[in-house]
Amino acid sequence: MRWLIDGYNVIRRDPELSGLDRRNLEEGRHALLRMLARVARVSRDDFVVVFDGVRRSAGSPPALRVRTLFSRPPEKADDVLIRLAREGGPGVAVVTSDRAVQEAARRARTAVVGADAFLERISVIGSAERRSVEPQWSDRTEPDEPVAPRGPKKGNPRRLPRRERQARKALDRLHPRTE
Repeated sequence: MRWLIDGYNVIRRDPELSGLDRRNLEEGRHALLRMLARVARVSRDDFVVVFDGVRRSAGSPPALRVRTLFSRPPEKADDVLIRLAREGGPGVAVVTSDRAVQEAARRARTAVVGADAFLERISVIGSAERRSVEPQWSDRTEPDEPVAPRGPKKGNPRRLPRRERQARKALDRLHPRTE
């Protein structure tokens, strides 16, 4: 699976990353990339982090399976994410809390994961890796926003909606492999 991550959106949803970002933009980006590098070590997935603007420094070499893209003006990171989601289709998961990007990604039939749910999952992986123990996974994922009822429901009432099943399936891929 390929993860498309709205870089600044994710950074600004996490208190620690946000604090680093306010101090120095580069520090916030590097901290997010380090988190993703830890996740990439235990996952077989690829991660593409999209940022607005232009890279100011060469920085450290990219981690295995973690790539960084910068939008070129007048294009915004949101535009890049939407384009990549359309190109990738069902084999892609888009991580953002931006509603417009989420809707466009859903139209492209990709899995959509909120930034908060993603951060929660990767922080569990990072802390489990530091402690070298199996993480405890929650069976519940919180929806990003309430969904208004659309009339009488059909189907199994115990089954999660397709959007939530897609997001959960994508997040479950991040579970560290113990071999």
